[in-house]
Amino acid sequence: MALTMTDAAVTRARELLTKYEEDRWLRLGIRGGGCSGLSYFMDWVTEPLDKDLEFEFDGVKVCVDRKSYLYLNGTEVDWKSDLISQLFVFHNPIAKRTCSCGESFGL
Repeated sequence: MALTMTDAAVTRARELLTKYEEDRWLRLGIRGGGCSGLSYFMDWVTEPLDKDLEFEFDGVKVCVDRKSYLYLNGTEVDWKSDLISQLFVFHNPIAKRTCSCGESFGL
């Protein structure tokens, strides 16, 4: 398994990248906390850390620290846009429960 991004997520990430003048990486990770125990985070960084795992999806460079990858392996990142919200959505096969907003999960 691996980390994947849908075409919609890649398109949205590329749109967000246009506000930066220099090259950026999309950092994905997991932190303790949130209403279900663990929460997802996303951030733009100028370069990955030495031990990060690196991915590229149609020009979008993504980095993940090794500890977070244990929880993200097999996850699909998608972009959802409807009348109520616009957000990145994580479809994580190891999540046993998620909060209603989709920002946190539990095992």
